[in-house]
Amino acid sequence: MTALATVTLATGTEEAPARTPRRGPGRPRNEDIDAQVLAAVLELIDDKQDVTAARIVERSGVSRAALYRRWPSLTTLIAAALDVGREMPPAIPADGNLRDAILESLLGATAGTGPVDYPDERFRQRIRLAMADRELQKAYWTSHVSRRRAPIENALRTGIERGELRADLDPEACFDLIAGVFYYQLVVRGDHLDDGNTRARCRSALDVAWRGMVSGGQPGTSPFGG
Repeated sequence: MTALATVTLATGTEEAPARTPRRGPGRPRNEDIDAQVLAAVLELIDDKQDVTAARIVERSGVSRAALYRRWPSLTTLIAAALDVGREMPPAIPADGNLRDAILESLLGATAGTGPVDYPDERFRQRIRLAMADRELQKAYWTSHVSRRRAPIENALRTGIERGELRADLDPEACFDLIAGVFYYQLVVRGDHLDDGNTRARCRSALDVAWRGMVSGGQPGTSPFGG
């Protein structure tokens, strides 16, 4: 799979720089065809088969020409398929307890949307495929993951603007710090976020990070003297 994910659909050669899929002037995108193709890719992934253009055409009944018009490469197509069932987290309200709102947002986002919309096995397949293929990992980050960070990063910026959080904080680094705790439970420990002990660990870890982030914390301190 990983060797095939970085070839172009049209030629089978090494992937060129990203380009815009070809479409006829004024031609609307057919969402039914998109859904057929994505469903076929997911079937191949769930069956642990290599994703190739030939297999996608066979499973979906969609022509190669339709594939070429919609996705510039297998990498971008696989990234889109792996995100099916995920949703953009809602904006975090500016009022209320910022810490609690971020905690609940992360518990929902990292747990997936349930066994129907985003099954646990697909989450684990996504991790395996992305770790085995750096191009796929980057494509998935650019097209999907990075945009889902926006609600929490914006909430952190709001906290900084209101003086609740330290003025010298980097919201992106803070997100990495906090979200890393949740993914560690899923990817390294193999736990589920609906488990009470796991959720308690996440809350405790967030509390530790939060104490260093709130206004009045001590910036620049390190146990190593940095």
